[in-house]
Amino acid sequence: MKLTSAAFVEGGTIPAKYTCDGVDASPPLAWSGAPAGTKAFALIADDPDAPAGTWVHWVLYNVPGNVAELPEGVAAPAGAATGRNDFRKTGYGGPCPPPGKPHRYFFKLYALDAPLALKAGATKAEVERAMQGHTLAQAQLIGTYGRQR
Repeated sequence: MKLTSAAFVEGGTIPAKYTCDGVDASPPLAWSGAPAGTKAFALIADDPDAPAGTWVHWVLYNVPGNVAELPEGVAAPAGAATGRNDFRKTGYGGPCPPPGKPHRYFFKLYALDAPLALKAGATKAEVERAMQGHTLAQAQLIGTYGRQR
């Protein structure tokens, strides 16, 4: 399975538009190569370089298995649920690192054999527990972002 974005390339800089320095819209994402039997997708975006430990920016799950892209600024496609990020909100919260060295942002997509039995607002840890034994494939896309101010 492959995960890409029209906004940035693997290892490239995430445009400010998709961060706290811009409009904080979620970047467009697209994927291909999901295995047969995929019934749902889950997406987790996090920053392992955050000073206090890995910071969760986006938790999205129960994306229908026939969906292969998320347009820019999407809250959640029909049928999907948004989880709680470390900004204590649901939905996408863009990169907003302290000034200095750029951080890495991991967008991780999981193909699942069934939707997750979770209510909206689940945490990353709850989604990861629910995915155990249901993940058919995984793909990731890494972008970077640093702030000068």
